[in-house]
Amino acid sequence: MDVTCKSCGTTLNIPDEKLPPSQAVSVTCPKCKGKIRIEPSDRRLAPSKEEFKEAGLEYGDDTSPLEFFEEGTGLALVLDGNEANVMEINSALEGLSYKAILPTSINEAMGKLRLYHFDLIFLSDGFDGQDLERSPVTNYLNHLSMSVRRKIFLVLLSEKFKTMDNMMAFGKSANLVVNPDDLSSLSLVLKKALSDTEKFYKVFMDTLKEVGKE
Repeated sequence: MDVTCKSCGTTLNIPDEKLPPSQAVSVTCPKCKGKIRIEPSDRRLAPSKEEFKEAGLEYGDDTSPLEFFEEGTGLALVLDGNEANVMEINSALEGLSYKAILPTSINEAMGKLRLYHFDLIFLSDGFDGQDLERSPVTNYLNHLSMSVRRKIFLVLLSEKFKTMDNMMAFGKSANLVVNPDDLSSLSLVLKKALSDTEKFYKVFMDTLKEVGKE
């Protein structure tokens, strides 16, 4: 998992297997020597074998080679089977300096979730034959702790949605909903939605600090 030193801003990547599963730990920042406390709730849990089984998937079927990215690279998981949609999404992501990962199946996507932290996830209704309500991806995200979930920006795409319908997004536990007909304007829509979310969570985190919970 990635952790950031609050004193100097240095980001560290600590292998999950080196952290005790249910115990808080403190590590020393190699740059400023400050202490970084990691709570169990901060850890992003990978999809379990049980979650794969419940979704009718084979655990570990993603055999694609592990990719390595430069520190600070924003990763986006794009789950859409329409080539034209993918091109529009990828173009918008490139303009915002995100690297798109493009699985071709739910099983491959779940495998990617085991290996990487994604800043953005795009999930299209009907991807790999799964509607949004029954998608293993949304089920997995809905079971993450809030401290982890709020670091992932989820965009749902469906012809049933009106783009930027905030009430619909809230009801679907998403950050943004988009109608595919509006993908030509995705760059502007995404910039605004990301900015609004950043402002919201800044206020939220500042409030937590004031009450001593952060």
